[in-house]
Amino acid sequence: MNVLQSMIIAFSMYSKLPMPHIAWQEKNMKYAMCFFPMVGIVIGICEYALGSWILGRDYGVLFFSACMTLLPILLTGGIHLDGFMDTSDALASYGEREKKLAILKDSHTGAFAVLGLGVYLIWSLAMWSEVRPEMLPVLAAGAVLSRALSGFSVVTFPAAREDGLGKTFQDGSQKRKTRIAMCIYAAAAAVWMVIQRPVSGVAALLCAAGTFGYYAWMSRKQFGGMTGDLAGYFLQICELAILSGVVLVG
Repeated sequence: MNVLQSMIIAFSMYSKLPMPHIAWQEKNMKYAMCFFPMVGIVIGICEYALGSWILGRDYGVLFFSACMTLLPILLTGGIHLDGFMDTSDALASYGEREKKLAILKDSHTGAFAVLGLGVYLIWSLAMWSEVRPEMLPVLAAGAVLSRALSGFSVVTFPAAREDGLGKTFQDGSQKRKTRIAMCIYAAAAAVWMVIQRPVSGVAALLCAAGTFGYYAWMSRKQFGGMTGDLAGYFLQICELAILSGVVLVG
């Protein structure tokens, strides 16, 4: 029962899918992060289904790319995009570590968050406009891989501060078991990508690995560790990097 409650917590936190209300307690927080990539599985299935349906009909390219850009935002409620915007603001401040962390907690939206969001959405639209039907299985798996890597960072990287959502999930998780689960998800997504389209799959994996390396370096150097916002920032740029890699190699 605690495992089922952990899954409900993960879907309630990281998606807008209707879920029963579950009180957050230590016993049901242990494995919540283990189900984070399962949200990616649902998103990936929806991306594949919607993308295949639209591409199989006489709709315009802009309609397709707009739907594919908006779909994960609608399914997640924009929780990770919020982290992307906050982190964009913090990085653009070029302030001391304490100032950057304060910006992450600030509920106000700065100019660089808006600029970053605009650039992100325009690039996403451009990349999705070049997607062909055979690329969709690889891109769908990217939603799983990005969450597996993000979840791995939450239970592995040092926390930048002693409060916040990232710290809550980090402290409440069974770290060793969660790391193993994240590695299994990531490996399964990687194998699926390469089997579906070897060249595109390898390109996607290289983009994800490069993005994760940057995230590990940046989070430690700029913020002193991981936060929930930084994990969301990574997830967004990882998915965009995977999309770009798949499109650019054809």
